[in-house]
Amino acid sequence: METKKANTGLSLYWKCQIIGWGVVSLLWLYIALYRDHFSISHALINYVLDVSICIGLTHTYRAIALQLKWNQLGIKPLIKRLIPSILILSVLFMQLMNLKTSAYIYLVNDVNVFLENILVWNPVLITGLRHMAIWVLAYHAYHFYMREVNTTKMNAQLSVIAKQSQLDNLSAQLNPHFLFNSLNSIKALVLENPKGARRAIDLLSDLLRTSLYDKEHLTISIAEEMALVKDYVELEKLRFEERLTFNMNLDKSLDNVKIPPLSIQLLVENAIKHGVDKQLQGGTVDISVEKQEDYVVVQVKNPGVFSKGEDAGVGLKNLSERLLLQYDGLAKIEIEAPSENEVLATVLIPIEK
Repeated sequence: METKKANTGLSLYWKCQIIGWGVVSLLWLYIALYRDHFSISHALINYVLDVSICIGLTHTYRAIALQLKWNQLGIKPLIKRLIPSILILSVLFMQLMNLKTSAYIYLVNDVNVFLENILVWNPVLITGLRHMAIWVLAYHAYHFYMREVNTTKMNAQLSVIAKQSQLDNLSAQLNPHFLFNSLNSIKALVLENPKGARRAIDLLSDLLRTSLYDKEHLTISIAEEMALVKDYVELEKLRFEERLTFNMNLDKSLDNVKIPPLSIQLLVENAIKHGVDKQLQGGTVDISVEKQEDYVVVQVKNPGVFSKGEDAGVGLKNLSERLLLQYDGLAKIEIEAPSENEVLATVLIPIEK
């Protein structure tokens, strides 16, 4: 697919080059025929050379710009490179046109004017300046537009994935089995501990509201994410009781750092669902949120067995895709087994400055 797109872009580029310079050079063909009185054959040869010179100069510029990755620059640093580039292209255009004219005069009239034409700066420089400036600006304007279009498409795709991830996670959390157990726990508390029952209902409603309505943005603060995690764990404790314990080691200086919503909650959910729930005696979920250089490092450890070939499910796959898109490959998620009957999930997220 990528090769096909590249070939399509290259084909469009060559069509624009040939058609564009072919049309521009028609004026020079007209001048050669009716002002300079070239024969038709000489005028056509001159026309082909004009097109070739222009394509050769601009294609060479394109190759250099691609090599130096100028299309990835911002407007201000790009302009600093464009001005001298246009001037150089204009001078080269003038010299090549003068060289072509000198060769024609030498071949037709047997008069050597090579040195004279090379040393003379004539109006051809203005023509070259005008045409090279138009070409260079149009080339970079096109790439700037395409870059903005691709960025918009990526952001739209990211937004869809993020929203879908929220719905997937909500579905995973609040599936019938989860609701059944939660409601049964609340039912048991109604007579024995009415205050606890009211608290459980509040937690369940907060979890629904937070997961479904309060995550419109692509990022939330770590403090907001941890509030959701605490509500989720407290609700799950109604079912697991003493079988579930929960430890946190949080760097408070990171409370306002932004991360993708439901990222830590998803790891905790998997730790409980695939780890603690499968242990007869239950277990402990350890959460660590720390800073390492320019990254937030989130680690969730739980009892259980992890296989590299194991399907991590839709939730983790969605989170991995969100991290890839949102942080351009700088963020990552890893799941490993540091020791027997222990699973450690680690997420590295760049700190946006």
